[in-house]
Formats: sequence, structure tokens, C-alpha cells
Amino acid sequence: MNRTTAKHLIERYFRQLTDGCGNGNCTNEFCASCCDFQPLDKNTAAVKALELFKINAKLCDPHSYKRELDPDSGTNRSALLDSKMSDMDLSPSKENFSDVNYLTENTVCTILSSCEEKGDYSALIHVIGRVFSSAEGLIKSFRKDEPNTTEKPDSLKPTEVKKHEKKSERTSEKTGASSAAALPDEAPNNVSDPCEVTVDVDAVRRVYDKLLSIDQVDAALVNALVYLTPNTELDLEYLDVYETNPDYLNIFIIVMENNNLHSPEYLEFALPQFCKAMSKLPVPALARLSKLWSQYDLPHIRRMMETFQQLITFTVVCNEYDGENLVNDDETVVAATKCLKVVFYASILGGDVDMEHNEDDDEDSDSEELTLHELLGEERLYKKGPRVDPLEKELGIRPVDSRKPLIPFEDFINESLNDVVEMDKDFTFFKVDAETKFSFQSCPFILNIITKNQGLYYDNRIRMYSERRLTALYSMVQGQQPNPYLKLKVRRDHIIDDALVRLEMISMENPSDLKKQLFVEFEGEQGVDEGGVSKEFFQLVLEEIFNVDIGMFTYDDDTKLFWFNSSSLENEAQYSLIGIVLGLAIYNNCILDVHFPMVVYRKLMGKKGTYLDLSDSHPDLYHSLKQLLEYTGNVEKDMALTFQISHRDLFGNPVLHDLKEEGDQIPVTKENRQEFVDMYAEYILNKSVDRQFRAFKKGFLMVTNESPMKYLFRPEEVELLICGSRKLDFEALEKTTEYDGGYSKDTQIIKDFWETINSFGEEQKRLFLQFTTGTDRAPVGGLGKLKMIITKNGSDSDRLPTSHTCFNALLLPEYSSKEKLRERLLKAITYSKGFGML
Repeated sequence: MNRTTAKHLIERYFRQLTDGCGNGNCTNEFCASCCDFQPLDKNTAAVKALELFKINAKLCDPHSYKRELDPDSGTNRSALLDSKMSDMDLSPSKENFSDVNYLTENTVCTILSSCEEKGDYSALIHVIGRVFSSAEGLIKSFRKDEPNTTEKPDSLKPTEVKKHEKKSERTSEKTGASSAAALPDEAPNNVSDPCEVTVDVDAVRRVYDKLLSIDQVDAALVNALVYLTPNTELDLEYLDVYETNPDYLNIFIIVMENNNLHSPEYLEFALPQFCKAMSKLPVPALARLSKLWSQYDLPHIRRMMETFQQLITFTVVCNEYDGENLVNDDETVVAATKCLKVVFYASILGGDVDMEHNEDDDEDSDSEELTLHELLGEERLYKKGPRVDPLEKELGIRPVDSRKPLIPFEDFINESLNDVVEMDKDFTFFKVDAETKFSFQSCPFILNIITKNQGLYYDNRIRMYSERRLTALYSMVQGQQPNPYLKLKVRRDHIIDDALVRLEMISMENPSDLKKQLFVEFEGEQGVDEGGVSKEFFQLVLEEIFNVDIGMFTYDDDTKLFWFNSSSLENEAQYSLIGIVLGLAIYNNCILDVHFPMVVYRKLMGKKGTYLDLSDSHPDLYHSLKQLLEYTGNVEKDMALTFQISHRDLFGNPVLHDLKEEGDQIPVTKENRQEFVDMYAEYILNKSVDRQFRAFKKGFLMVTNESPMKYLFRPEEVELLICGSRKLDFEALEKTTEYDGGYSKDTQIIKDFWETINSFGEEQKRLFLQFTTGTDRAPVGGLGKLKMIITKNGSDSDRLPTSHTCFNALLLPEYSSKEKLRERLLKAITYSKGFGML
């Protein structure tokens, strides 16, 4: 069925629902002439007409409608339908621009002037209603090759005019047609510049500035959008109109320039319908839209972001969701989220972007051999993809490429949506039913790190249970004792040697064992690992490996950060171990006390270090190089630099390195100083530590290579996953703490306890947190997510408080005084080490 036929049928359904067939004995339940038919308003009828078309519902005799037409008037069905649109039927005379089927800025100004003279806006309202409810009319409207008013665009900022200047120049030499007949019906199918569009955005904005101050016109725009969108959605879903006419995109460009889209009049019906239509655009069209919007000034792109966010929030707040009625099934929320994705990538493209400096992909390629998961029919759950968003692929850009987006990433997070997403269901849609169900993890920018961490937790746990099942299956086949855990038995005073040997054997013989749940046992100690022993294992490994005396890492006293020692004598296995440890920490949901600069996490996510990354990893060097770039004097004479640099080795001796061949003979000048800075940063952050970092990343990927982490999280969020937050909000911890064994929040010892904790200094608070939970950092989401338990451990005695770090549980005797509580608690948190059975 072609577009014209489909449109004609929908119009017939609409007339049937609004006017009936004229047969008083009609029995068609979808006809207004039927005695049982409940009258519909025009907006509802428009939507119903589209639904009836989709199900091929019954149509009454089409000849019944002929009585509504004057055979001598030449009035066509389309014009008649336009005149019947809600709030637009103001009976304009033929003199009132009834022949205007598309708009230019000149046309609008002419009609507006005429209406202002008469004090009657009927003609303007009718024209606006007719054009804005017609896809064909909007496509032809506000073309760059149309003559516009010479009025100065006061509504635009100078920078905005400048951004569109080049596009205007391209069409300024063309002469536009003055009537619809002179304008070509179809736009050229080839688009030379993906950002180039035929609509004059500046003119559209000036027109909106004039129109939106008139209330009746705004109402006409609302009703027109309601009527337009079902036809547009149908065109995109069934007729592939964009492929035949790329100018179809003009509809969405023009509508999105309406500054009132976020108002209540649009939010309830018009905007949801529009978003559904926009979400049906093919990926190349969405990419063009994103590239175009990336050229807009910040206020314009922020307004679009806020419009879609407001619709999502409005819809979520107005509905109730649960395990049966999922927000994933809400068409409005899903469509608005997909539209928000276009703005998200536009914000990235319009900001500071580094699309170069990519690390080599070290992930192993897929094997051609069948895995056991595939043999068991579970390949859909454990496959590595999908990890590339179609729009991201079309644009050739990733969130990790963004240095600074136009709009901060945090502004795209919708907290109202995060509160109602059922992550267990969403995870299933993401991993298994991606083709039939929408998952918000396919748009991770809208989720906060707490919600995404839940998705990662489900992924990790399912993999652990899968490895456990596979181990049981192997043991049955091979007749061996099953080993469902990744067991590490280590000596406390030889922890690195023991862990290194064991993990190195596992990584070589059976890397999939790293996906099992970690179970650590300290030799000679009675502690059973329910999570707490693992926490201490990680802490001790890190303390040992980051010891500057070992020489694997260098430490900066000013930044308090570690960096890879380019002169380290340790072998690559040691660096692989620390990579495995970081991966295991994420996989087993443990927080580590790691102090790396952000560039390490960017490199783990696939980006090389650049000059800008030196600001936190090597701040002194960064400031020196920045001064070099900004120096206004004679660089060559005053600086006396060459392309030979020096740094210190493991023993503090200077080491010379040529950035270029015979670099000591090449002076740094004003012309080549940027090259010098880039090569200097490349050497410090990448080349000099390539051996060490490759081994480190290899170990990290052994655990996380099949995880959706790289797809869901940005580098700064990966740091939070590994290290937790340094901000400690003990008020939030107090509010969420639970009590057991006879204690409650009103018990005197509990009141004394919190007064004591709040009187501690920062270091003492961290010691308490370390003692109770196994780490001195807050988890993702803050201390309020910790769920600490304080349990009564007998009456007053001289016993020290104890803890179960596996369960974040504090066992507290009911001391007789606040002073004794403080003294016993300080001693416990200061001298605690090791595990024993109580």
C-alpha cells in the first residue's frame, strides 16, 4: 500500500468516526451514525482512526460521504477535513489565505499583519492549523531557498547566527519560488552534508517568536500536532518515507523549535504522540538530527533535553508501576527516552571531543568453537554483545570520547524513572529479549550509577551461578569433586606470592574460573568467607603491591596518587595480578582503597592518555607544558628546549629520551610546540608504561571482558565502582542502620554510640568504617546504601566490640557509661586485625 492510499483510508476512518455515514440504520460500531456509538472529540477520533486502519476495521459505504461535498465547489476531502479540526474551524473566507499550503517567513508576516489590522486572527489560525497538521506542508515550509524578510533576527544570539551562516551562504544565490506550484514536490535524495538541511532554522525561530505570544495560535499548534503525528508515525513505520525523501526530517526540526513543547497543553497528548513518531525515524535520520542539534547554542539544546526529561517525569509521576505493570511497557516513556538519546549524542558532538587516541582492543576475539553455554542453549544470555548502540555506530562516537559535553552527563539522569525501574526485569530484557522488549540499559545515560550497578550485580551473579552449574556438570561427567568457587588459600605474611602463583595458574589453565565467586581463606585463621575475608584479602594485597619500596608504582605526595613505574624491575605477571584484583573486586562487589588518576580508567575503557590527562596524573608537568603553549615570547631562545626529555629511573638517576630521532638537535619553536607537548604526553602516559599497563589491562579483562561494564559506565563511574566514594555521610548511615538483639534507635547505648561516632575525627571515622565493613570507603550511592546492623552482645562487660564484616554487623555490649563505650570502641577500631571465631 502506498502512502496516498493509506492516508486516504485513515481520512475515511476519521470522517466515519466524526460525521458518520449518513445511514440512520447503520450497525457499524465504528461509525458515528450507529445508534450505540459514543461520540468522540476530534483528537480522540484521529488516534482511533489510525488504530482502525492498522486492524483493517470495517468501513461504511464511501459514497455516503459524497453528500458532504459540493460537486461544483471543487472542495476536496483534505480541505474539508482541515476545516473540521478541533479549535480550528473558524469558517475563514476564501479571501483569508485559503490557498496557502506551506509557509515562509514572509507569508507568516503578511498574514499576521493583515490579522492585526482587522483585530481578528482567524485566518492565521486556520493557515497554521492546515500547514502544521500536514506533513507535506511542513516539508515545504521555511525552506532556505525561499525569500524571507530582511528583518534582523533579534531572537537569535550572534553566535547562533554565525553557526548557521555557512549554510545560508550555500543557498543565498538561489532564487526561491513564490508559490507552492513553483516548489518541487520532492527533495533530492542525496544529501551531501549530513548536517545540511533545507529548512531555515533561523526563520523558524523568528516565526515562533511571533506566533507563540498569541494564545489562539498556540492552541492551533497543539491540535495540529495531535493530528499530524499519527499520519507521520504511519508514514515512517510502513512507507519508508525518509528513504525516498530525506527532507521528511524537516517536520521534526520545525516542531522541535517550538519553545512551548514542555507546557501542560503538549505534555498530556501532543508531545507523547510526537515522540512516538520521532522514535520511528531510521538511524541515519536520527544521526542527521543529532549532528544538526550539536551545532545549536547551549540554551537551545538544553531546552530540547528538558522537554523530553519533563515528559518522562510527567508520565512516570502520573502513573503507577509495579512488577506486572512495568515502566518498560510505557510507550510514552520509552519513546521519550529514545528521543532523549538523540540530544545526548548531540551534546557530546557539540562539546569537547577526542575521537582519536584510542587504545588497541586487547579483548580476545570470539572463538569459532562451540562453548558449553551454546551447547546448553544459553548463548543469548552469555554473549558478549550487544555492546554497540546503532546510533553511536552511525555517528562514530562514544560517550568515552567526550572530554566535556555541552550538557553535563548528570543532567541526563532522570531520578523519577530510576525509582520505578525494575532492574531484574530490565536486565532480562537487556540480555535476552532486546529484540522484542525495551531495556533502559540500552540508554544508560538516563540511569544513575546506583541503578546501573544493580544491573551489573545481576550480570555478575548470574555468571557466578552459571559457572557453578557448569562445574557441577563437568564433575558429573569427569567423576571429579566439584569446585564451584574461586578458592584462594593464602598466608598473611606471604600474600602476594601465594595469590600470584594461584591466580597465574588459574589464568593460564582455566581463565573461566575467575568468573566464579571468590572464596578466600587465611592459613591458620578460622574466619569463613562470606565477603568480609575477601575484603581484607584485597586490602592486604593492595597494601603490599602499592608499597613504594617494591617499585611497581610511583607515588606523588601532592596528589596522593599512584602511577606506573616505567623503570620497574617487576615482571608483567605482577601487573596482571593487580589488574585481576581490580576486576575481581568489581565482580565480587568489593570496594578497594586504590588511588589512581582518572587517566588509568580512561585507558581501561579504551582511550589513550593525552596532554589534558596530565592535569591530575602529573600536575607539575601539565602546568609547565601549559605555560609553554601560552608563552608569547620567543619560545626557541627563551625556553631553550629540544625534542629530548629527561626523567628519573627507579634509583633516581636521570634518563634521557628522544621524542624524535636526534631529538636533541631539534629545537622547540612556536610552530612545533604543540607537537612537542603532544609527544611528551604520549611518552609519559602511554609509551613509557606500555609494558606495565598492557599486563595490567590484560589481567583486568580476564575478569571483565564479558561484562556490560564498558557499555554501561563512563570512566569516572568505573572509578566509583572500584574505589567507592571518599565522602562519608554518617547521618545517612544512622538513618538506615538496623538494630537487633534488643536494641532500637531509642536505646540509651545507641544514642551514646551515635554521639560518640559523630564526635570522632575524619581518620577515626574511617577506622570505624574499616572495622565494621572491611573498607574505609562508602559504596556506590553513599553510606545510606550500606545497611549496617548493630546487635546487642551481652550486658556490660570489659569485652571489646566485634564485627562481622561480611554482613556489616557490629556486635556491641551494653556498656554502663558513654565514657566506657568510647574507650572500648576506640581500642577495637585501632588495633583490630585478623579473623577468629567468637
